[in-house]
Amino acid sequence: MTRQSVTYLLLVGFAVTGGARIAQAQSDIGMFGNTPARNMVSDETGVPDNWGPQTGSNILWTQPVGSQAYGGPTVSNGKVYVGTNNEGVRNPAYDGDMGVLMAFDAESGDFVWQMVHDKLSAGRVNDWPLQGVCSTAFAEGDRVWYVSNQAHVVCLDVNGLADGNDGPFTGETGTGPTDGDILWSYDMIGELDVFPHNLATGSPLIVGDMLFTVTSNGVDEGHVNIPSPFSPHIIALDKNTGELLWENTDVGEGVLHGSWTNAAYAEINGRAQVVVPGGDGVVYSLDAATGETIWQFDGNPPDSEWILGGRGTRNNILSTPVIYNDRVYVGVGQDPEHGEAPGHFYAIDATGTGDVTDTHKVWSRDGEDFYRTMSTAAIA
Repeated sequence: MTRQSVTYLLLVGFAVTGGARIAQAQSDIGMFGNTPARNMVSDETGVPDNWGPQTGSNILWTQPVGSQAYGGPTVSNGKVYVGTNNEGVRNPAYDGDMGVLMAFDAESGDFVWQMVHDKLSAGRVNDWPLQGVCSTAFAEGDRVWYVSNQAHVVCLDVNGLADGNDGPFTGETGTGPTDGDILWSYDMIGELDVFPHNLATGSPLIVGDMLFTVTSNGVDEGHVNIPSPFSPHIIALDKNTGELLWENTDVGEGVLHGSWTNAAYAEINGRAQVVVPGGDGVVYSLDAATGETIWQFDGNPPDSEWILGGRGTRNNILSTPVIYNDRVYVGVGQDPEHGEAPGHFYAIDATGTGDVTDTHKVWSRDGEDFYRTMSTAAIA
């Protein structure tokens, strides 16, 4: 096959700096957004504010991954996890386009193991070529969880198969010491009939023993029909077993494109909430224990209209919500291929119930004052 140029882990926006600080900087838990509230702010001090890929200044190590790497990196307990494709072949036994989760030693940069996944047979409508694993892994203790390109929620042993197969799953793609070790795998297509549009992308969030992730359920290749309108847009699983705990189907036939956006979590007024933008452009707050809707906020004006190709005024939500001091911060937008157009950025009071669109907006930037965005906020 014709291979694309490989990407280096450093060049996708990650540098491991200051070797003496590595052990200090690692925590037991690593995830997209740093905390369950998804606020990407760190209290680390003394971090270099510049580095030189060409000179090696403040670079501890670099490693090639695939030609595209959208998942991660996540750093936890001595390892770095990155979702990528198979263009940077680590094992010639795995040839062709695949989804890959790679693990590296955080101190030395040495490659440790990889988990590879075949592409879905449906092709680009469910599993876009060369995107690989686009989920940012959640790592805690001796386990790592992510969503594969096959729309499986996967739990792996952080040591791979180097220490043997910890079971009970025995159907791994490979059985060598540099292959991943699956502990359980939950097939969202097979179990829930979800139809991921272009790719399954959710980055799992774990609180206690509960894992929350979106399903990426969306429209078909023609961008009009919804093959699975009654499938959930977000689910909760038992992190230890993969058992389905609840599912939420509020978006239903309202999905505009896909349900790709990650959930955030916080306790507000003593109630645990999972806040997730739906594929219909609405922000939902769900009871973390049951999945029942607490409140919802429409991210678009009542007269907005969704038109194919980005020509309309209604937007979906691609950014992850951030929860800070009982408020939710989130911007709305569309696929960059749809072009520029007016958008919105909201601060929402998260203490309400029911439809809070007209009652709990704290402030917003709108229209010509704020265009479409995919970016997740950070509050410091």
